Amino acid sequence: MKRFQFKDIILFEDEHFLLVNKPPYISTLEDRTNPTNILEMARAYCDDIQICHRLDKETSGVLVMAKNAEAYRHVSLQFEHRQVEKIYHAVLDGVHDIEPIAVSAPILPLKKGKVVISFEQGKPSETLVRTAEVFQKHTLVECKPLTGRMHQIRIHMSYIKAPLAGDELYGGRKVYLSQLKRKYNVGKGQEEKPLFDRVALHAHSLKFQHLNGEDIFIEAPYPKDFSVLIKQLKKNK
Repeated sequence: MKRFQFKDIILFEDEHFLLVNKPPYISTLEDRTNPTNILEMARAYCDDIQICHRLDKETSGVLVMAKNAEAYRHVSLQFEHRQVEKIYHAVLDGVHDIEPIAVSAPILPLKKGKVVISFEQGKPSETLVRTAEVFQKHTLVECKPLTGRMHQIRIHMSYIKAPLAGDELYGGRKVYLSQLKRKYNVGKGQEEKPLFDRVALHAHSLKFQHLNGEDIFIEAPYPKDFSVLIKQLKKNK
């Protein structure tokens, strides 16, 4: 992961809130395998800051932080009551013409950071999904999770047989340029590296109510790897 300055990922800041565009490959909270995390960097920038939700290590996009206890309580209640509107962009393996649908399937966490669909033991979970653009062998979708379960979008897409590209944990496959580009040749004696080497998921936008009653709506630009993936998918339709 390339080094970056914390101030360069800030999307919005005032006296109460700080929203950042989290890069992929960095944990939101403390990570035993890597001492660097978003919370540590944020507290070096602002002492009392608290993170209001979390994104998976591989997932990029909008992350909300509160600078004081009042702001933290205010937005935490909105998360608890499902009043925060989050839109994720995901690239799926295969071609899927998904009209706006609601995927409702209860999720059960297992050990070792994995979840399964379990109608007997899982917690109610719902994700709204629609196709945004179809490519030759992949699909860009918009996902709006109405609940906030671990790996919710990933397992729900796998459940409807449309796993996320790069999500090998739930049936997805890495993306190689040779899959997309006709007459693409790997150099002799060389092994082709993936065009995209993580779960293809980006927290694209987020809306919540500020303490002053106004709605705050923030969009996060794609990180470089996601932009390159979309560019190549469009180019090789």
